[in-house]
Amino acid sequence: MKFFFKFLLLFLFLSLINCGGKKEKEVVVDSVDLESQMIEAYSAGVKALEEGDVLFAAKNFNTVENIYPQSIWAPRSVLMAAYSYYSQDYYGDAISELKRYLRNYPVSDDKAYAYFLLATCYYELIVDEKKDLSPLINSKKYFKVIIKEYPNTDFALDAKFKIDLIENVLASKEVYIGNYYLKKKKWIPALNRFKNVLDSYDETEYVEEAMHRLVEINYILGLENEAKRYAVLLGYNYQSSEWYKESYRVFNKQYEDPKEKIKKNKQNIIIRKFKDLFK
Repeated sequence: MKFFFKFLLLFLFLSLINCGGKKEKEVVVDSVDLESQMIEAYSAGVKALEEGDVLFAAKNFNTVENIYPQSIWAPRSVLMAAYSYYSQDYYGDAISELKRYLRNYPVSDDKAYAYFLLATCYYELIVDEKKDLSPLINSKKYFKVIIKEYPNTDFALDAKFKIDLIENVLASKEVYIGNYYLKKKKWIPALNRFKNVLDSYDETEYVEEAMHRLVEINYILGLENEAKRYAVLLGYNYQSSEWYKESYRVFNKQYEDPKEKIKKNKQNIIIRKFKDLFK
């Protein structure tokens, strides 16, 4: 992924060189000097980035913007500074640069890339989702922007994949908390957590368990019709699921999986035959 970012930024650098070569000669001498300084600072930034000195690289790219903030070099230099930080895991600094880029250059041609890098930085900040959900939520927020605003880009394809992963993690968090409340016999808070999985994360792998827990809790609360409704829904969508079998047992305590029953019968036959050998 970082190789892809580097390739894209190299392309942006080359395009800037080409744009600089097409400038009219009517520019005053002072402006030409400024452009020479910008090219020098930008080149120094690229060299430092290639050598792994990302802090010096970012400093040079920021210098480009400071020299001539109204030039075509300015917004792309901010992106290069952001990528410099990102490449060595300075995600907080990269996020600051990217937010400044989106705020100061709202009509830039590279906004899709900026949003993608911003979402990716937040994604990389995910350490312990059980303690801090903010990186997950922010990452999902910016990936959604990409899908909505730039649906036909390669960034959108990767964003959809990342959102699926994020929603699975968020759903697991809800199930984890719901099960905690369930063990404490706090039925209503548990009920709300599992309902949220169905409402907000209905395409994740945790839907089956959430449905089963809703069967359990509603049955405990005496809401048998509601329990049956969730059981029917679970059976209709996930008939072969182990969670559906568990839900069936809620209503029929004597229920035994046919496969398990056959397995037990075979074991009993083997034991009886073994005992017969010693009669």
